[in-house]
Amino acid sequence: MSVSSTDKGLLTPANCAVIFLDHQPELLCNVANGDRQDLLDNVWLLAKAATLFGVPVILTAVESKGFGGKIAPQLRELFPGQTPIGLSTMNAWEAPAFLAAVKSTGRRNFLLAALWSEACLVFPALQMLEDGYGVYAIKDASRGTSPAAQEAALRRFEQAGGVTLTALQVLLEFQRDWARLDHAEQVLAIVKDRCGADRSRAQRHAIRVHNASAGHQRKGSQRKAQQKESNGRI
Repeated sequence: MSVSSTDKGLLTPANCAVIFLDHQPELLCNVANGDRQDLLDNVWLLAKAATLFGVPVILTAVESKGFGGKIAPQLRELFPGQTPIGLSTMNAWEAPAFLAAVKSTGRRNFLLAALWSEACLVFPALQMLEDGYGVYAIKDASRGTSPAAQEAALRRFEQAGGVTLTALQVLLEFQRDWARLDHAEQVLAIVKDRCGADRSRAQRHAIRVHNASAGHQRKGSQRKAQQKESNGRI
């Protein structure tokens, strides 16, 4: 990453662009249901940050056998007039149309979110780094085909000089100062909504854990009672 292409190391809406790589229903198949919703929420959050602050966005979609070329509804709703760049390769950096789109932004820093991380994220990211771009992977808006694949992909990316961020981090970095009133109320509303959603998810998880534990204890008590009754009969 070149610090000279950022604001002393920070991203601004004027010095970066966002790329969504292949967020398609067919590629979500290896993501668990609960994790899938969290992923899509973060994809929406990153896309909303870009639209709110007027950051250039590039969309891609795999167009080959088994893939319909449609991207997630969260992206279609926010970018209704934008056609995704059709790709056959898992490495978007090898596609002339993608290269042209990147260069047309005039930016040197790119925020990448992708399915799947071990291929569609890492392949172009590594080559963009080699070509001197600042590349940031939005880890919670990207997924690999397994937790191990996700971890290995992000580790490889960071070892090559890339930087990982979260979608909420991006939104807050774009805002940066609450005295900038143009979008402050909208950003604050999104943050409050997001924190509330995170609490709700945590509460639901705690309830599931509690119920599972209580169920296990009940079963254990029942087994002990049955065993005691059986011993009494003997």
